[in-house]
Amino acid sequence: MLSTLRQAAAATIAILLCAAQVQAFDTRARTAFVMDLGTRTVLLDKNADQPVPPASMSKLMTLYVAFEAIRDGRLSLNEELPVSSHAMSYGGSTMFLDTTDRVRVEDLLRGIIVLSGNDACAVIAEALSPDGTEAGFARYMTQRAQQMGMTGSTFTNSNGWPQAGHRMTMRDLALLARHLIEDFPNFYPMFAEQEFEFDGRAPQNIRNRNPLLGLGIGADGLKTGHTEEAGYGLVGSAKQGNRRIVFAFAGLSSTKERAEEAQALVNWAFRQFAEREIMRQGDVVTRAPVWMGSQGDVGLAASENVIALLPILSGKEVEAEIVFDGPIHAPISKGQELGTLILTPTDLPETRVQLVADTDVARGGFATRIKAAALHLVRRLNEGPEGAS
Repeated sequence: MLSTLRQAAAATIAILLCAAQVQAFDTRARTAFVMDLGTRTVLLDKNADQPVPPASMSKLMTLYVAFEAIRDGRLSLNEELPVSSHAMSYGGSTMFLDTTDRVRVEDLLRGIIVLSGNDACAVIAEALSPDGTEAGFARYMTQRAQQMGMTGSTFTNSNGWPQAGHRMTMRDLALLARHLIEDFPNFYPMFAEQEFEFDGRAPQNIRNRNPLLGLGIGADGLKTGHTEEAGYGLVGSAKQGNRRIVFAFAGLSSTKERAEEAQALVNWAFRQFAEREIMRQGDVVTRAPVWMGSQGDVGLAASENVIALLPILSGKEVEAEIVFDGPIHAPISKGQELGTLILTPTDLPETRVQLVADTDVARGGFATRIKAAALHLVRRLNEGPEGAS
């Protein structure tokens, strides 16, 4: 019967993985989530799975569905959409649309992203709704969100207008931000636009409310939100060098507090952590015994380049462990998955890397099998009468 072998990682790995306990970010937000996009490392989780009113941050889901429709040819940027009396009835942040308008889709998208137009969302929603209503579109949004893994999100409208049952989690909002960035790189630059004037109608509402844009810290999206119940929130992203983070928080008391918190969070995420290359694809980290093979062991190599996000300061070693079932039966093919390398940085989620055979190992000949059988018999006899039986 095979047994599970747990071996400490090689000393060279431990030397490369020096890290210290990082000071957690003490956010004033009621709920918050921060993730490093490249390594998928969660840097901050405060009540991140608690569904809360997302306010205008939920407009990101309307935008995602609209981008999908454009990509699939069901909607075009130059198409002009009518404005219903329902869409016109929304207050709050609007593009000041009325029922005499027919508005280009591209203008509606910028009206949502830059101006946070509640009316623009309703126009898009009614155009894409399965039944032509905003409520029908909200039901579709909920279904699509569930398919994307946003299990804590339910929508009752397209724009985040306060309504019972309209809820999202910060984890879901960060996941949605990630999808917008990765799935629609051609549309994502719109989130960094700081001004949009539509037909000269709303000179008091032409500026993007994202307080991070233009600060020179790499921020390029995505959406603010505010209602009396939700407080002030932000879904954001910033890129510095090769690293990008996404984050979402809600429940702050003012625009000033939101701006301060967002900037402090971005600075913390980039200054306290750095990417380090731990090993390269093909690097052998240990050797595993082989049963009935043409050779007695096989190298276990990393199946991919291993990049880990670690605290900047050095100090405590990261725990590293190699797990495989052994001895491994021959024959073995080069690249065959044989084990797992588990890295556990202090106060950060573990990283798992598949280990593969670094070479082919053929099944041993007759003499090899006789020798292995003899060794197995000797071992059983040494275990005593119970083992021998």
